[in-house]
Amino acid sequence: MLRRAAIPAAVVVSVGAALLPATSPGAAPVSKAEGLAAFETVRAVLQHPRCQNCHIPGAAPLQFDAGLPHSMGIVRGPKGEGAPGLPCATCHATANPPASYGPRTPPGAPTWHLPPPERKMVFINLPSGELCRRLKDTKENGGKDLDALLHHMRDDALVLWGWTPGAGRAAVSVPHDELVAKLEQWIAAGAPCAP
Repeated sequence: MLRRAAIPAAVVVSVGAALLPATSPGAAPVSKAEGLAAFETVRAVLQHPRCQNCHIPGAAPLQFDAGLPHSMGIVRGPKGEGAPGLPCATCHATANPPASYGPRTPPGAPTWHLPPPERKMVFINLPSGELCRRLKDTKENGGKDLDALLHHMRDDALVLWGWTPGAGRAAVSVPHDELVAKLEQWIAAGAPCAP
């Protein structure tokens, strides 16, 4: 006679929770129109300079609110971590320097990098529908399903840096908790994209 292995209750709960919609029990379903409207908030965040300066079509990251080409000839490199011999971490530490260092001091966050060249995840100048489809495309986004996208935008330290970018930089204009709520709403609506 075969015996079943006991599955810890925490595993059952966490797996089950991943399958639940983002809305609370008894809440009205989220319509496609509400999902499309929620994505417009997500789009505004992704196309803010704090995000789009690193989600670039070319090989050189951008800087500042004006999206200027990175000084000193900095490039993406083969893994998105800078050129061999000049990685991003040469100037970008794992945290912002003190404000007393001045407004043009290189900012910092854990794992400072760009997306790798094979999946650039470009956000610049994309219409809403195209950005939405690209965001959901697991071949473009590093294999992230909707739950992984939510986790990335909610919890990743490099993403969170956008709301505390250091001296002389404008933080993402949409509050982080609002981004997360709108992302959850968009996912609950089936992650619809504009045409």
